Amino acid sequence: MSIARILKILFIALLVWSYSNDGHCLGRPNIVIIMADDMGYGDAGCFGGKHIQTPNIDRLAVEGMRFTQCYAGSTVCAPSRSVLMTGLHTGHTRVRGNFGKGGVKGLGGGKGRVPLRTEDITVAEVLKGAGYSTGITGKWGLGEPVTEGTPNRQGFDEWFGYLNQRRAHSFYPTFIWLNEGRFDLPGNANGKQQQYTHDLFTGFALSFIRKNQRKPFFLYLPYTVPHARFEIPDLGSYENKKWPEQAKVYAAMITRMDDHIGKIMALLKELEIDKKTIVFFCSDNGAADRYDGLFDSSGPLRGAKRAMYEGGLRTPMIARWPGRIPVNTVSDTIWSFADFLPTSAALAGVKPPKGLDGISVLPALLDQTHQINDRFLYWEFFERGFQQAARWRNWKVVRPKKGADLELYNLAKDIGEKKDVANLNPKIVSIFERFLKTARTESEDWPLK
Repeated sequence: MSIARILKILFIALLVWSYSNDGHCLGRPNIVIIMADDMGYGDAGCFGGKHIQTPNIDRLAVEGMRFTQCYAGSTVCAPSRSVLMTGLHTGHTRVRGNFGKGGVKGLGGGKGRVPLRTEDITVAEVLKGAGYSTGITGKWGLGEPVTEGTPNRQGFDEWFGYLNQRRAHSFYPTFIWLNEGRFDLPGNANGKQQQYTHDLFTGFALSFIRKNQRKPFFLYLPYTVPHARFEIPDLGSYENKKWPEQAKVYAAMITRMDDHIGKIMALLKELEIDKKTIVFFCSDNGAADRYDGLFDSSGPLRGAKRAMYEGGLRTPMIARWPGRIPVNTVSDTIWSFADFLPTSAALAGVKPPKGLDGISVLPALLDQTHQINDRFLYWEFFERGFQQAARWRNWKVVRPKKGADLELYNLAKDIGEKKDVANLNPKIVSIFERFLKTARTESEDWPLK
């Protein structure tokens, strides 16, 4: 047994001890996080969308708290999920991009798919140590087959879905993964399209909830809609819209997901565990296509997926917990995916790992007036050369390429990041420059030196 594995086992044992000696947990609620893939900040009705039907997502907002200034872990898929799972921002988390310098071979045959390692501690491991049953269904993206990074080796009891991100581009693959083994989909063999994976994921989620209804559970549901290849069994109410075909499929995908969210919420109520369950909804990064003039998927924000501006990083976050989270409230608390692990630990009544970038935002969830806005958030991105972004209070900086001067935006006055005010605020720029010098550690998979 490796030293890393031994250390991880010891840490989990300490978690169990900390739970039994901690009197601050709130009854250990079930924790469900539902994450869309490439859904824009402005797509849902409760975030200003006017054309895509999202009644169940909107109901979550009415019955809970809508966060207007929550941020994804990154502007693309894999690093955003790594931040969510580890509580470390992209200057420290293991997976800092979709492709790294090292890593293992992915579906395309080339190296670069960097998996989580044994020594990485995920939110699933933290909650498992607190006595939770842990399940995931959808897209993982943090470990190829037979690596240390597969979900079952990172704290999840049950896993069903895509390991590889490129395979997740298709909604009719010939197989996906069930725990450590392949799960064949004969209905999709030879080009047939009979088994739509999104529907399968919802079925798994409903089954997991039923099976674990009598004890605390953690369910991570990273759906693959509305990402990549635009495939769907039917267009529903959008079939006769005079929109481009891709736009109709995009809208139908989101509405199909919304309908399935409704089924999940209905089951929680049927099983009478609704009040014992906190549900989060978000997107993994900004919209891949802004659909300007139609959906306006980025809303008032600049940019989209792969941009370090708000349209690439800000996520439509909702949290619902009957009797605990104030209903029909809007919060401008600034937080990010890095905060999910420590927040989940606080919900479970255990101490999180040391050295995280995130903090518990549970006080802000329970009290709309509670603010946690006087700290720095950080992002880095490598696909277009080295880029950085950071936020502090209402200030946001973007470094568009390595060595470039910082752009500075006052988001309180300029949510669309239209006016660079760096020249007018040299002291603020200097504060960010000092922060950026210490914000990251070197990575062997994404090296700068």
